[in-house]
Amino acid sequence: MEKAIVLLSGGIDSTTCLAMAVDKFGFENITALSIQYGQKHSKELESAKKIAEHYKVLHIVKDLSDIFSFSNCSLLKGSDRNIEHSSYAEQLEAIGGEGTVSTYVPFRNGLLLSFAAATAISIGAGVIYYGAHADDAAGRAYPDCTPEFERAMNEAIYEGSGHILRMYAPLMEMNKAGVVEAGLSLDAPYALTWSCYEGDDVPCGTCGTCIDRQAAFDANGIADPAIEKIEQKNNDGK
Repeated sequence: MEKAIVLLSGGIDSTTCLAMAVDKFGFENITALSIQYGQKHSKELESAKKIAEHYKVLHIVKDLSDIFSFSNCSLLKGSDRNIEHSSYAEQLEAIGGEGTVSTYVPFRNGLLLSFAAATAISIGAGVIYYGAHADDAAGRAYPDCTPEFERAMNEAIYEGSGHILRMYAPLMEMNKAGVVEAGLSLDAPYALTWSCYEGDDVPCGTCGTCIDRQAAFDANGIADPAIEKIEQKNNDGK
């Protein structure tokens, strides 16, 4: 059976990719790879650990934060910028309809995929799962999530690996609601995931990713299980 590496951030998209990979290859053939890139908080990485444990997959965590030390992206610890608390559509409108948003970490996905490729070749994996989707590509808010980037990076990985490794972006043509729908069909453990850009005890509900997440669950007609879990924990503590 072919082996696969899944880039696992701890959010909805990467968890859906992991669910798909486990469904196709079996948990014993999956390695989840999580990266510390200098995030302001560790909530997503904590979630990634729980999700990997849920699926019983090998979990590798590496620190590449020094590489982004020159960036002033609002997601990073060294930044003096605040997280934008508005939808991605509103953020794009404010910059003329197209361009990177303030939470774009410069070429982050390119770096993570390159690292994943080197790791995959070393452990004998033949495919890398990567969770970009259509909403992230819209307006080139995250240019390393676009179909153009996916095609170019896939070709680079294939050629650079000596034609033994490919990248797979199964969510590329889905919006966030479609991603959630796909994950729900595979019983993805969304209650364990974290998406919020803030690192508080509960999601802020107003940053771009919180807004997208809530809309995706609403579109599927269900409550966000992570929010329900937090509310239950708070109620139990009263």
